[in-house]
Amino acid sequence: MLELRGIRYQPATASRPVLQDVNLQLPVGELGLVSGASGSGKTTLLEVISGLAEVDGGSVLWNGERLNGRQRRWLSGLVFQFPERHFLGLTVGQELRLGQRRLASEQLAQVLELVGLEGLSLQQRPEQLSGGQQRRLALAVQLLRNPRVLLLDEPTAGLDWAVRREVLELLAVLARERAVLVVTHEPELFAGLAQRQWQLEDGTLRDTLRTMPALVRGER
Repeated sequence: MLELRGIRYQPATASRPVLQDVNLQLPVGELGLVSGASGSGKTTLLEVISGLAEVDGGSVLWNGERLNGRQRRWLSGLVFQFPERHFLGLTVGQELRLGQRRLASEQLAQVLELVGLEGLSLQQRPEQLSGGQQRRLALAVQLLRNPRVLLLDEPTAGLDWAVRREVLELLAVLARERAVLVVTHEPELFAGLAQRQWQLEDGTLRDTLRTMPALVRGER
């Protein structure tokens, strides 16, 4: 289980904390959703979990054990909102093998099939892919690292409705074997998919599923 306890984070250039007393629990096998307005700190939250930013207070834990930044980077796979800006390989094959040059072609084919890119040429240039394909390629890169926690920043932003549905279906599959945390400003797209849901506002998380009326949650 991924757990955040009393997380506080304030950049040196900020006059107030971006995150303050943030608490969260997300087990393996569940998809969690964090919504919030632009600038509310959603991306910062993912950077803290993934070890790209160090906290000023609180702890990030996995199965009850406190993790340092290096351990969080091994644990997590982060897919940015605009993954094409972070591609380094000249070809799809190079991008998939970044940091893992000994990966067999069979492994690459398997992960491409998992994310719905079966048959994609490893010689194709990442920038030639569609927006949906680029999101899937970025997912494939992270899945090859076998992360226990998958973090996604606005995975449906800028995609047409058909591609959005495909991405949502893929996330539901990926969440069966890992903890998946999505941040978005469009929580309505994930209705019925997220088992846990929070809203980030003024640096704090509020559990929105618990505050929803029982009939909205589907309870009787």
